[in-house]
Amino acid sequence: MWIGFNLFVLALLALDLGVLHRKGKEVGIREALLLSLGYFVLALIFGAGVFHFFGVSAGYEFFTGYLIEKSLSIDNIFVFVLIFSHFAVPAQYQHRVLFWGILGALVMRAALILVGAAVIQAFHWVIYIFGAFLIFTGGKMLATVNQTPDLEGNRFNRFIRRQFRVTEGFEGKSFFTRRNGLLYMTPLMVVLILVEITDVLFALDSIPAIFAITTDPFIVYTSNVFAILGLRALYFALVGIIHRFHYLKYGLSLVLIVVGGKMLINAAFGNVIPTEAALLVTVLLIGGSMLVSMIKTRGLPKAAAEAIHGWVPGSPKKEEPGETSPSADKK
Repeated sequence: MWIGFNLFVLALLALDLGVLHRKGKEVGIREALLLSLGYFVLALIFGAGVFHFFGVSAGYEFFTGYLIEKSLSIDNIFVFVLIFSHFAVPAQYQHRVLFWGILGALVMRAALILVGAAVIQAFHWVIYIFGAFLIFTGGKMLATVNQTPDLEGNRFNRFIRRQFRVTEGFEGKSFFTRRNGLLYMTPLMVVLILVEITDVLFALDSIPAIFAITTDPFIVYTSNVFAILGLRALYFALVGIIHRFHYLKYGLSLVLIVVGGKMLINAAFGNVIPTEAALLVTVLLIGGSMLVSMIKTRGLPKAAAEAIHGWVPGSPKKEEPGETSPSADKK
């Protein structure tokens, strides 16, 4: 099953990069919506297979995990918008960054899931740590809803520019380039690294969240993969209206708190809270927060919708001509 599923995923990725986006063109909204629908349909078909071959309980676990991961992935999109805006990444290169970023995310999440499953199986008490962590993370997310990340002062961004030569501008779609025999990193590679780091940080929330639903590594992994596979298409479909989903962050925060509480209660008293209940609560919280967001920002221009919630993307990064990283001259 593991080999077959991963071969299927690799085939999808090869089709995506090698056929659909081989020329690196800008992804339009219509194309993005069709791709999003395609990945969603594939997830539904796979979930139906889980129901048929693994049973009703496993089917509910897959769809609950998929919905949680899909919802949390929208939070990734908020950060992706900020990163691409800050570094002024041309639209035709954004898909390339997301493709390689998500390919790396698949590998890292697979490793985290296998390690997490092994740890939970060996040390059951770790479930209590995961549950408490989810509740803490949900509360922290609620408290920082209106805070915008400081990308210019980001420690990873500053570390990269101190330690490596970075060109002053983009070199087409290249991640690296050579100048006077020296290897330089382009800003596109810096963006890719930040996207990878962002996904790892979000995985620390999302993976424990799905372990609150099921500890079956295959269900956890497949639901994660289907949510991630559709993330690129979802980004291009929502990038123009993502500012209207401000209240979704409140819904996501409450979802983390709820699944964390479910994890703690079920670990202490048995499976008293069924997966179906978690699925229903997740649907209500995510759907409700999205509905409130759309109503609150209805008819408002983009700038006004961002400003009333305090969520204003960073302006594109402007560099002086000839500027490189602080260490470029030394190296």
